[in-house]
Amino acid sequence: MRSPKPDPPSPTGGGGGQLVISATEPIRSFLLSAAKDPNLSQPLRDLASSLCSQDSIHYSSLRSIWVGSSPSARPELIRLFCGTQFLLTSPKPREKSEELKARLKKLEEMAERKAYEELVKDITPGKNASEDEPFSSYKDQLGFGLHVALIMFTGYLVGYAAFRAMFSHNPAMSAAGGILGLVGGMLVETLLFIIRTSSRDPKPKSKSSASTSEQKKNQ
Repeated sequence: MRSPKPDPPSPTGGGGGQLVISATEPIRSFLLSAAKDPNLSQPLRDLASSLCSQDSIHYSSLRSIWVGSSPSARPELIRLFCGTQFLLTSPKPREKSEELKARLKKLEEMAERKAYEELVKDITPGKNASEDEPFSSYKDQLGFGLHVALIMFTGYLVGYAAFRAMFSHNPAMSAAGGILGLVGGMLVETLLFIIRTSSRDPKPKSKSSASTSEQKKNQ
């Protein structure tokens, strides 16, 4: 007595999670013979007939036809599946939401901006570069000019008064003393300017030396 035959699945094989194999010549030959087998139920014959023209077949459908066929009419499984391949379907790519896309784009732009700033940090001056640089504004230039003029005028007055007292109100010597005091005031202001600028130089030099040493290490 033959065991009850399983219900035939649909031609597509049912759900998408089933095993799919490629249709080879032995499989097509078996399906053609199964479609004409009178001992096979009508649903299974219809299923075999519909699977003959397909390039991929669900394993469950082929197994239902093979189990329903008589042992004398069906080939061995090893010969039936010889040369067949498993067809694996890749899952659909996960779609990103518009909010996530905008956030990723923003993060990418921030990373590019940060990389650019890191690349040109040794070329472009920093925010405090204008504060450390002398005469960076018209106010500093005007103040320095007025200060030099005041020092020179004060030096002229001091030299003029000193030489006038020393040489008994001689106009020529008094004028010479004023000129000497003017030159002395200009030299004093120049010395003070050199001292002020030299006191600001070590920091940039140390930074530049540190950057050059880092570049040498990277090389």
